[in-house]
Formats: sequence, structure tokens, C-alpha cells
Amino acid sequence: MKIKLIYPRWKKLDGQTTFNLPPHGPAVFSAALPDDVEIEFIDENLESVEFVDNADIVGISMMLTTQVKRGWKIADRFRAMGKKVIFGGISTMLHAEETMEHADSVFLGEAEGRMEQVLKDFKNNELKPLYNYMNDRPPIEIVGPARRSIYNRDFYYHKGVQMVDLVHASRGCKFNCYPCAVAYLGGREFRPRPIDKAVEEIALADNKRFFLVDNSLAQDKQWLMDLFKELIPLNVSWCSHTIMDDPDVLDLAAQAGSWYVYQAVFNTSDYIKERIKRYHDYGIGVEGTILLGLDDHTEDYIKRLIDFLLEIDLDLAEFTVLAPFPHTKAWDDLRKQKRIFNTDWDDYNAGKVVYQPKHMSPGRLQELYYYAWDTFYKDENQSLKMYKLLRKVTEREYSLGTYRPRRRDLINRSFSKKVVRG
Repeated sequence: MKIKLIYPRWKKLDGQTTFNLPPHGPAVFSAALPDDVEIEFIDENLESVEFVDNADIVGISMMLTTQVKRGWKIADRFRAMGKKVIFGGISTMLHAEETMEHADSVFLGEAEGRMEQVLKDFKNNELKPLYNYMNDRPPIEIVGPARRSIYNRDFYYHKGVQMVDLVHASRGCKFNCYPCAVAYLGGREFRPRPIDKAVEEIALADNKRFFLVDNSLAQDKQWLMDLFKELIPLNVSWCSHTIMDDPDVLDLAAQAGSWYVYQAVFNTSDYIKERIKRYHDYGIGVEGTILLGLDDHTEDYIKRLIDFLLEIDLDLAEFTVLAPFPHTKAWDDLRKQKRIFNTDWDDYNAGKVVYQPKHMSPGRLQELYYYAWDTFYKDENQSLKMYKLLRKVTEREYSLGTYRPRRRDLINRSFSKKVVRG
């Protein structure tokens, strides 16, 4: 059997450097397929979808809300050709009812241990319109290495520099943050993978730089310390979301190769200032993630927040505006208050205001969003700040003997700029 697996394109945030990471969801899904299934993977951010009949079934993997309309359009064209189309992924779960209108089948939940039955149903012409395993998650112990052989590796370079590989050492999250859908998608339960399984996956991959995409590395101190101890001999470098604010944990994280973290900067408190300093004390860089447009945000507050960011020596900053994604507390509250005025999912990229802020007009919040990007990067542009972070990791790799030089044949290429059609 052959599956054409498509990852629909989307428009990136204004101001972001254009590069692409190898998408995690399609590789994890592919690992859940039987070994004899042939996969043709197309990342539409990098290459065109050819609407030809060369596969038994078309799979569409969607992570972001901004991908869903494009995913539906692709599905409609293949279904008009008589092809069966099945959807999966995070944004499929967030937009399941709408997606069913464009699909022969919608798969909700985690795929491990489930796909043999789905493919058997397809072969018997009994494919169900819905497979819902969201509340019936597989044992975390059976999660194996992602099937990275599906990638065209050359695409995931930016000016000759190989992009990080994505890997997860745990699933789920015990927290329930206001704008986040993880509690809906994976339940409020921390589900760590067996450490030997996670470490094996990292050790086997042909890359020394990783993004640990776990929702939070601040949920279980002993598990974290055990994980980091096992990573130390691998001599890898990695970025991640927030790491537990504990000296023992941070020390081991640094030894294990923590390169930089994505840390939410949600106020101008001394706690945040000290939090950033502690990361830096252990040699860990910080990319601040700053969410604008919450109900306690006035125009003056946002400007003070941006001034604060310049004071605390962030290595990078990424600004977003609140996007009330379905199945989040933000969506429920703003919808109940009739403050959402735009449900064009193409605009739900966290860079466009789609609701009525409490203390200003939508247009003014949009202006402040651009003001934040421009002000933070006024003296040092984003490329220079990224170069400084990259230099830190290359210095570490030189000392460990693991440094890989840039690919000279790709040094002038940024594949995300390739024109896509259809």
C-alpha cells in the first residue's frame, strides 16, 4: 500500500526569519504505520502538491489552525479525482466537525497501535468516517522513534545550516494555560516516555541538534534529572520549552546540552527578571515568548512590557497576539462575550487580531504588535541575534568535537522561499 502524506502550507508570522523545521506530526504518524506501507511525504511549505493518482490513499496531517483551509482544499481536489482522504493531527482535532465535510475519514487522537485497523477497514472498503481515540490514549511505552526517513533532508537547511530535529520525551501536560489547547488534546496528565526509549531515539538520529517539543519540562523533577543525566554522554545540543526553575535541574540541563529555552514573559516582575538571569547563569539562552492582548493589557502596559524585555537581556523574542483557538478557555470566554469577530482560520496565526480587546481597538492592538517587533529588534536585528545563539552552540560543538560545518552547496539557499503552486 502507498500513502501520499501531505503537510499543508501556511503563511508565517510577519517578521519571522524564514526557515522550516522538519514537521514532527507526520513523522510520528508514519512510525505508527506498518513497515510495508510506502509513504510519499510532501511538505507543501517546500514543494508543490502534484494532483496525480499515484497512491492508494491520501493522508493530510495538520498541526496549525492556519493550515486547515488549505488542507480542506487539497482534500476536495483529491476526492473529486475519486481518491480516499483521511485527516489527522492537532488542528484536525480542533476542527473535527468542519474537517469531516472534506474527508472520507477523520482520525482523532494518537495513532500508535491504531493504524492497522484503519488500513484494514480501507482495504475492505469499510473505512469509518470517524476514528475517535482522544480519550483512549495508547500506552506511552509503545511510542517508538519517529519515521524521519520520510523527509527530503536537503529541504531542512537554512543557508547551509541543518535545522534541528524535533523529538518528544513526554506527552500531555498537567497545567491548563489560558490560551492553550493541550488539556483538550491530550488530557491534563503528564505521560513521560521511558527514558531509554527517548534517549535511544535521539542517539539514533543523524543530527546533534534537537528541539525537545514536550509541552513543558517543568512537571516532574526526578524524571527530568534522570533524563538529563542520560543525555549528557550523547553530546547533543537542544532547545525546549520552559525548564523547571530549580538549580539542580538547570545544572543538569546545561550539562546535557540545553542550548536555549522558550520562556513565556507574562509580566514585568522581579521573578521574570531573575528567571531569565538564572538561565543565563547556567549558560542557557532564552527566547522570550510574549503574548499580547490579554484582558489586563492596556496600551501603556504593553509599551512598559517591551521596555522591560530590552532590560532583561533576552537573546531573542517572539511576539504574538492572543489567538482564541477552539477548545481553549480563551475561545470559550471570548465567544461567550461575543468578542470574536473573525473566524477565517487563515487569520489564526497568532499575528492577526481576530477579537475585540478589552482596552483598545483591534486596529490599535495590531499596531502595537508590529511596534513590539520593530522596537525589540531596532538595535540588533533578528538575524544577528540568531547568529549569536548559533555561535554559542557551535563553540560548544567545537569543544566536544561534534561540530558539522555548513553545507557549502546550500549556503545561498533558503528552501522556504521556493514558490508553491495549486
